[in-house]
Amino acid sequence: MNLSIKIVIALILGAITGVVLNLFAPDLFPPLDTYIFTPIGKLFINLITMLVVPIVFISIALGTAGLGDPKKLGRIGLKTIGFFLVTTTIAIVIGLGLAFVLEPGNAGTFNTDELEYSGEKAPPISETLLNIVPKNPAQAFAEANMLQIIVFAIFIGLALTMLGSKVARVKEVLEQGNEIMMYLVNLVMKFAPYGTFALLASAIGMQGVDAIKAMSLYMGVVLLALVIHAGVTYGSAIWILAKRNPLQFFKGFAPAMGVAFSTSSSNATLPVSMSVAQKNLKVPKSISSFVQPLGATINMDGTAIMQGVATVFIAQVYDVELTLTALVIIVLTAVLASIGTAGVPGVGLIMLAMVLSSVNLPVEGIALIIGIDRLLDMARTAVNITGDAACAVIVAESEERAANKVKA
Repeated sequence: MNLSIKIVIALILGAITGVVLNLFAPDLFPPLDTYIFTPIGKLFINLITMLVVPIVFISIALGTAGLGDPKKLGRIGLKTIGFFLVTTTIAIVIGLGLAFVLEPGNAGTFNTDELEYSGEKAPPISETLLNIVPKNPAQAFAEANMLQIIVFAIFIGLALTMLGSKVARVKEVLEQGNEIMMYLVNLVMKFAPYGTFALLASAIGMQGVDAIKAMSLYMGVVLLALVIHAGVTYGSAIWILAKRNPLQFFKGFAPAMGVAFSTSSSNATLPVSMSVAQKNLKVPKSISSFVQPLGATINMDGTAIMQGVATVFIAQVYDVELTLTALVIIVLTAVLASIGTAGVPGVGLIMLAMVLSSVNLPVEGIALIIGIDRLLDMARTAVNITGDAACAVIVAESEERAANKVKA
């Protein structure tokens, strides 16, 4: 039985276990969650998170060096960022559109009198852009600041390219480090089905069926938007731009999507998604190593969808009419906010607070959706990393076509 099937079985069994415990044995769930589900789930997340920082640094540095020509790096960078910005914009428009049509905020009566939300505030976009270059690379590594690590790694990769044979041994050490990291990824992935089962059983058992029922229409709108975006936007892009079969793409990338679904973290899933893209989707290491770590940091299509739906939902609950100007502000704010957002669980709510503030909607409305956000976070993370992989496939195909034209 291959890993993909094991992860899918683990997801199904975890969901069933969570529902059964919540409905029929609520008293049994807390001790099981405390001593079995949560420890196993945390252990799995810690194992793959342990590999993230070294993999991002090594892969970006080698990827940049592997591209060789700085002009090629710039070309690939523009393609990658362009793809991310366009798909994120499409994602939030899909979310806004479905929320206006299906009106989840008008589906029931919501008590807003005692709502409280005390979440973190997202940093201003200007601060994110100014801090993109690390003052202290060691501190960036210690804090797992992905944008700063990526920038530092790009500089190292450029130096490796320009210095050539003078630093051949350094490049060789990085290549050996990459081999070690990939071996560890494969080792950790043997534990994936157990971690996936535990994480899903914990999430569903904790949220409860009652919370899901109360917010079912809101959840349905978000999930429908995620499916449409993944199937239509990514599927069309793979078919038209990469000339590949979308079904084969999704089938090949399924193991990484399963891990993303259980961990709710783009960063934690990064070692797996890169390995799967290189092995199953045949994306060259140099492109996968550059595009996917960057995507895990700045590409948040699934989160953008949630923000679009949640903003309209909260506006409907509070009976606030959103003007065309407000909608444009929502799109721009969500797209820009995604650039500086870490790929960790729950970060979408921090971004949502920024979006709500930009159009003067009450941030306290987040308390309405916070109960079931963990479940939706799982689904949107799977969409986020799928967008990264789709971009890597498309960029790889366009570079291959360009190289073939030069040869011809």
